Amino acid sequence: MPFKLTINPGAHECDADAQQSVLQSALDAGYMLPYGCRDGACGSCKGRVTEGRIDHGRASENTLSLAERADGLALFCCAKPLTDLTIEVREVRRTTDIPIKKLPCRVQKLERPAPDVMVLTLKLPANDQFRFLAGQYIDFLLAGGKRRSFSIANSPERSGEMELHIRLVPGGEFTEHVFNTLKERDILRFEGPLGSFFLREDAKPVVMVAGGTGFAPMKGIIEHLIAEGAQRPVTLYWGARDRQGLYMYELAEQWTEQLPGFKFVPVISDSTDGWNGRTGLVHKAALEDFPDMTGVQAYVCGAPVMVDAARADFAAAGLPEAEFFADSFSFSADTVS
Repeated sequence: MPFKLTINPGAHECDADAQQSVLQSALDAGYMLPYGCRDGACGSCKGRVTEGRIDHGRASENTLSLAERADGLALFCCAKPLTDLTIEVREVRRTTDIPIKKLPCRVQKLERPAPDVMVLTLKLPANDQFRFLAGQYIDFLLAGGKRRSFSIANSPERSGEMELHIRLVPGGEFTEHVFNTLKERDILRFEGPLGSFFLREDAKPVVMVAGGTGFAPMKGIIEHLIAEGAQRPVTLYWGARDRQGLYMYELAEQWTEQLPGFKFVPVISDSTDGWNGRTGLVHKAALEDFPDMTGVQAYVCGAPVMVDAARADFAAAGLPEAEFFADSFSFSADTVS
């Protein structure tokens, strides 16, 4: 017999299966809670258990400390119910607004803007509309029940196609396939849209921090803002080890002419000859320009270590927890490549 799950704000009620995560039970019932990696790495799904008991599962202390657990916090992508539960999250949306689908797609184009980055353009089915919010991601469905997650790098206004930025992971089964054997016109299957990484409607200035291919969802969001004719101030900090890692540098520069109030700040972590721009850690560059973050929204995407550092340092600079949105690119043999 399933447990009862009550989700606040809103007192939404549904069943909670003891064999799966609280997040998955909510999604199955049509409720979208904040989430990203579904692997306990990004912390996007962190919320509070106000009634009942849970098994924290594989949640790591790096993302959910022992003090936070004692205070009633949990990672709902990892937590499983042990009793009826009442939980509190930042926001609740209906997944029926944009349904999650499993669809085939055809490889339309393979481009390599950097030696270790592939831009994959996919043709979507003409007879089955795929809707998503700019910044969300999809899972490729592979043999043996394996999945690989990638952010959508285009805006919803670009109909019929989907763009992904895939970094080569040495020894990564799927990324090796993409770089070495995948061909145009090959068929892939995916599930999506997934995740709660998308721009919230607000008038606050936006600070975006991207590491490497964490640029992909930012690109989708910015292209969506351009298509809407938005006037909201946006500053994008894009970090890489070297200039080559900023594989769409010229495109990002063009956005300064297309989006009022947009600023692009490239940051190189390893100083190289001929580079006259900012250097160091990309989130530190954002802090230099925004030492007081009480009045902004922050969107951060990249490696878990960068996301965690930005979360802590931005909070110390006054950023409210509810204004920090993250998509953490973690590698898992079963989920992400």
